[in-house]
Amino acid sequence: MTIRLPGVGGELRTYVPRTEPLALTTGAPFTSRTVFSAAHVVADPYADTTPDSPAAVDWDATLAFRRHLWSHGLGVAEAMDTAQRGMGLDWAGAAELIRRSAAEAKAVGGRIACGVGTDQIAGGTPAEVRAAYEEQLALVEESGAQAILMASRALAASAAGPEDYLEVYGHLLRQATEPVILHWLGPMFDPALEGYWGSSDLDAATDTFLEVIAAHPDKVDGIKVSLLDARREVDLRRRLPQGVRCYTGDDFNYPELIAGDERGFSHALLGIFDPLGPLAAEAVRVLDTGDVKGFRELLDPTVDLSRHLFRPPTRFYKTGVVFLAWLAGHQGHFTMVGGLQSARSLPHFAKAYELADGLGLFPRPELAEARMKTLLSLYGVSQ
Repeated sequence: MTIRLPGVGGELRTYVPRTEPLALTTGAPFTSRTVFSAAHVVADPYADTTPDSPAAVDWDATLAFRRHLWSHGLGVAEAMDTAQRGMGLDWAGAAELIRRSAAEAKAVGGRIACGVGTDQIAGGTPAEVRAAYEEQLALVEESGAQAILMASRALAASAAGPEDYLEVYGHLLRQATEPVILHWLGPMFDPALEGYWGSSDLDAATDTFLEVIAAHPDKVDGIKVSLLDARREVDLRRRLPQGVRCYTGDDFNYPELIAGDERGFSHALLGIFDPLGPLAAEAVRVLDTGDVKGFRELLDPTVDLSRHLFRPPTRFYKTGVVFLAWLAGHQGHFTMVGGLQSARSLPHFAKAYELADGLGLFPRPELAEARMKTLLSLYGVSQ
């Protein structure tokens, strides 16, 4: 098998795909780390929709992918950025996703946490933002899932300063029935979140974030940090109250952050663990035995792929995630809600295919090659 792949300059080169995937098996949940994969949604390719119309979701394929993640021992972080919240999936679609996925998790014994945001409103006062959060928090808690309080575009736009964040989050944490995960998503993932926690100075923002947690440590299971800054995450996790976990959301530096150091480690809640699910699970099971070196040997080689998928504009990483799910056979098409399959270039797809294939991520390499050739032909690249 050979395939001609385009580079950024338009030149074609011959690539020889792997013939055998990695031998990865399903397994029990982990013992040393809590690990969530933020999972993507599968669009319905037969729906007559437009990019700005409500999302049409293939529920069977979407839930099948979650069962795939659960079978490897991973938790599912549902209705998050990876599921295209605010980029093709509106609150009505997210609410249906939460209901269906939470019911599926209960049926199969899978762990699930669901995103709570304010995307049913475009803006408003801090009080209106709080009410929107409350509506979503109630739905998630009623579904039986753990809540992840996501960063809010509406709050970022309406907050006058740190005091508004302290008031809104303090109110939500006081009424939460179970400990939640707080999510700090950086502006590289969503430019509308610039200045979150009341300041564009990350040191000042961190102080406010920690003030929220310190006031309600019994209501915070952990924090998910997505700032793509390993040093800042380590400093932050060392300042957390006892018993509050740090879930890395750093898709650039996750192996070192999960492995940790003599003063602690990060758990994980990562979008890159959508395409890496089985391999990531195998690595964490190795870590469960205390073999940090073996863990790093498995996971370190995946960083090049992750950095490629999450390269700027980082918010379009979802396109690469769904592309790899198609190549891997988890869905029968490369269509995304909101038409987001057009958000990356052909050279980007070609590099993603090559890196993923080199890692042995495709259960059927011949299927991945055939689908890659189909995509190339649509772009006018002959083999």
